[in-house]
Amino acid sequence: MVMAAAAEEGDTVAERGPGAVYHMFVMMEDLLEKLKLLSYEEESALRSHNMRPPSRHYFALPTNPGEQFYMFCTLAAWLINKAGHPFEQPQEYDDPNATISNILSELRSFGRSVDFPPSKLKAGYGEQACYVLDCLAEEALKHTSYNWKRPVYPTEELEEEAITEDDAELTLNKVEEEIAEEETDNEDNYIDLNVLKAQTYKSDMNESKQEEILESTVDAAEWNLEVERVLPQLKVTIRTDNKDWRIHVDQMHQHKDGIESALKETKGYHDKLHNEISRTLEKVSSREKYINNQLEHLVQEYRSITEELEKIKQDMEEKGSSMTDGAPLVKIKQALTKLKQETIQMDIRIGVVEHTLLQSKLKEKSNMTRDMHATIIPDSSIVGTY
Repeated sequence: MVMAAAAEEGDTVAERGPGAVYHMFVMMEDLLEKLKLLSYEEESALRSHNMRPPSRHYFALPTNPGEQFYMFCTLAAWLINKAGHPFEQPQEYDDPNATISNILSELRSFGRSVDFPPSKLKAGYGEQACYVLDCLAEEALKHTSYNWKRPVYPTEELEEEAITEDDAELTLNKVEEEIAEEETDNEDNYIDLNVLKAQTYKSDMNESKQEEILESTVDAAEWNLEVERVLPQLKVTIRTDNKDWRIHVDQMHQHKDGIESALKETKGYHDKLHNEISRTLEKVSSREKYINNQLEHLVQEYRSITEELEKIKQDMEEKGSSMTDGAPLVKIKQALTKLKQETIQMDIRIGVVEHTLLQSKLKEKSNMTRDMHATIIPDSSIVGTY
């Protein structure tokens, strides 16, 4: 599927020409210029989400699809609101398909054509993403009635009056060093009467000069020109030192304000998420109770069936174990061999008994014949006497 889509995209690019590959880079640069005209860095939701502004080719090249898709949705929502249509800011856990369909429906409401599938926007980059954002930026500029103004060129100053900023600046360290040197000089010097007289004379002269200044006859225009000429030299810039505790305190206050503002926003999101999760859990518990009540008899039948199956399974296992066990077969073989031996012994005994019976019968028969002969002989002798 991916190879087929890539081949189809390659065919469309080939049909449009060799420069179509770089069209989205040009579109991305135009989009950045339009976003700068809309002051997106100060007004957009990127600052509230602590997201950096997009780079020159951010939506043209794949870097991080998840982050790019979220920034695409955030910028699209801000541009739709800027264009005069109310649109809710998408959240991180919203359905991406629903968000994309809402953005495309707003784009169609502006009269823009959408001739690509919504799945092209899921990656968060590409020509389609640049096209959607560029169209929304144009609609936002139309709604704000932005007018192009003539360029204002800076006035060129004379080189003689140009004063470098480094020479005009007085650092705080230099001021402190000069004050410390003056204090040490005043402490080391001894009191001199001549110096005191000179100072008193100087102060008197300054008072007389102040009275003359009060009655000055200098032209105001010349005075303003002199002030403008000397003003850059009077500029005092105090360079900040990162080791100063005051800077750390200011940074702590700034971080505190940022945390409080972020906490308010995230607390609202968390409360909303908590309410949604609690409602979902209540629905799940109620559905579970309903299903348990409706299917209670089926559950009991299932339990009885499972118990019967367990019994049958145990019986089958016992029979199978008995069938595979060779001990009874060995016992049967031993019993058969024992029976054979006993039958042989019985045959021998029967033969012995038969032999003894035969001998006894023969002996008895011989005795009978002998007795018969013994009875016949006297009878014949008796007959002879007669």
